[in-house]
Amino acid sequence: MSAGSTGFFAPLLRGVASGFRERGVCFSRKPNPPLACGSRPPSQGVKAKQRGFTYLGFLLFIAIAGAGLAAFADIASHAAQREKEAELLFRGNQFREGIASYYKKEQRYPMPVRHLRRLYPDPMSGAADWGLVEAPGGGVMGVYSKSDARPIKTGNFPLINQEFQDSQAYADWKFVHSPPGLPAGIEKSKPK
Repeated sequence: MSAGSTGFFAPLLRGVASGFRERGVCFSRKPNPPLACGSRPPSQGVKAKQRGFTYLGFLLFIAIAGAGLAAFADIASHAAQREKEAELLFRGNQFREGIASYYKKEQRYPMPVRHLRRLYPDPMSGAADWGLVEAPGGGVMGVYSKSDARPIKTGNFPLINQEFQDSQAYADWKFVHSPPGLPAGIEKSKPK
């Protein structure tokens, strides 16, 4: 059945169309229908002003949304760096405890003894490329991150990490275990 004006629904459609005409709504199949049914042409000046006002409102919305997204990105970046710092403190302390465990075990066993659960990557660089702090008599006594980025956390460290106070870079956070044989007067060696 075609969508023309003949058929079962034609009288119903004519009735609906006449009801719309009574309310001032006009239908035409022409692309630009002439004004009919007592309607007046819209004022072109008012429409142009309304479009300009809408455009300015839209631009204001875009500016506010952009500023909000920029602030959110800054907060998210800051939170991600704090999370990396916390992970660096955890992993560095794991290395420190592993080195301490190694120095406490003076006996050698036929089977390997794991002093560190796994080789943690540096959270600042994402690679397992830690800087090593050499002991004065040879060997390793600590690790540090090679990142030169400025830390967010500069205070309120646990007692074991008190030397990190007011550090200027993550490379200054050295997770060092002083072996018992190290004399108290000897300064810890510089990183290589």
